Amino acid sequence: MERIVILDFGSQYTQLIARRIRELHVFCEIHPYTHAPNLTLSADIRGVVLSGSPCSVRDADAPNPDLSHLLSHVPVLGVCYGAQLLAQQGGGEVLPATIREYGRARLSHINQHHPLLHGLTPGSQVWMSHGDTIKTLPEGFLAIAGTPDVQVAAYEIEGQATYGIQFHPEVTHSTEGKQLIKNFVVDICGCTQSWTPEHFVDSAVTALQNTIGPDDQVILGLSGGVDSSVAALLLHRAIGPRLHGIFVDNGLLRQDEFASVLKAYEGLGLNVTGVEAGAEFYSALAGLTDPEQKRKAIGRTFIEVFDREAQKVEGARWLAQGTIYPDVIESVSVHGSSVTIKSHHNVGGLPEKMNLKIVEPLRMLFKDEVREVGATLGLPGEILNRHPFPGPGLGIRILGDITPEKVDLLQRADGVFINLLKEHGLYDKVWQAGVMLLPVQSVGVMGDERTYERVVALRAVTSVDGMTADWAHLPYEFLAEVSNKIINQVRGINRVVYDISSKPPATIEWE
Repeated sequence: MERIVILDFGSQYTQLIARRIRELHVFCEIHPYTHAPNLTLSADIRGVVLSGSPCSVRDADAPNPDLSHLLSHVPVLGVCYGAQLLAQQGGGEVLPATIREYGRARLSHINQHHPLLHGLTPGSQVWMSHGDTIKTLPEGFLAIAGTPDVQVAAYEIEGQATYGIQFHPEVTHSTEGKQLIKNFVVDICGCTQSWTPEHFVDSAVTALQNTIGPDDQVILGLSGGVDSSVAALLLHRAIGPRLHGIFVDNGLLRQDEFASVLKAYEGLGLNVTGVEAGAEFYSALAGLTDPEQKRKAIGRTFIEVFDREAQKVEGARWLAQGTIYPDVIESVSVHGSSVTIKSHHNVGGLPEKMNLKIVEPLRMLFKDEVREVGATLGLPGEILNRHPFPGPGLGIRILGDITPEKVDLLQRADGVFINLLKEHGLYDKVWQAGVMLLPVQSVGVMGDERTYERVVALRAVTSVDGMTADWAHLPYEFLAEVSNKIINQVRGINRVVYDISSKPPATIEWE
């Protein structure tokens, strides 16, 4: 399978470069820059991108891998730090910029006949983010674009397909950045743009069939979310009924969620066992108020319940997980080579306890790609487009201790909010939404009676990947309807507030 390799020097935009390349239906993967010396240039690697970095190439301890075996063997594109590194290694001069360029700039002269810049127009807006600049190019390097303040905004090395740009084409502020990336990936690297959801499904199914033994049984923890559900459909297509799904009701799910999700899985022909274990989780949570202690108690109890159910499956050899690519990337240090999935994965601890081999069919996909694959596999919309929901469930949306009564109260309030979002056509415009039950009470009045009841906070955010988020600007009339309906229908709540905090500095969940 043809691919582009991105060597990551620590830029905040590295994942975005990968997303832009994959939008072209070309597979790419991210490696720490420390992998550069050992990167084997097999025939499937069509090109290499060097990312930006928070470092300066002038720093004594700046990343400075040997790239000589890449140059002249495959096309290489250096972005920002990557461009400055190539210039410095070639004998050029990189100095602090006289005018530090952060933000929008315009290309004042462009070699429009150059294959990298084909289709870009004079005055094209680009996004700069650098304190250094290339003052002098090495011999054999030719400038092909510049801005009023930066003479060398882009260059090429004569006689080889190696290029450098001091701006970031991957961000939306670079208005013709996608065209430049396409020029490099498709025209220069020669990628055929054949990596589609259908192609992924076919190759993933074949890989699973070649990996999992003909009699091996596979266990998968299902949550009702898109990641585990798409993983289940892929595995089911590959091995059929030898996949055993376990869906644990921890008593902290949304209103009626356990029954509705089980029904959806039944309609897909999946072999799923539902386990009602709310009482065990409530017992483990009794008296706990600290968020981290609650998370650990929920995780520990999940492992106990899941392991008990998994032991009933004879011939189990594999544990399937819904790990996706951001999990993999975030667990790899730019300065190291170990790959350890982050500890808060929703089945963390299970592989060691159960002595099973791991299979992760989605580990190379971003969230939006998982949804595209799910659509290809026929995953129902109520699961495919479901908002992310935390592994600990409502346990971290109830501030303070957890009781069945509080869970019931929150489930009903949350049900009102989510159902009204759907009724008003707002659900799919929001990345994630939910209700938080606060550990305070407030005075209110209903009829002629004084009340002293609980307060809930509505939370709704917009985002692309959950890494950053803004509060959703929902219509006032809609918020008024939600508040009125919760207070009238959910006895025990007399005040509703709306959280207008963005991430950062706040997080999406309150705990």
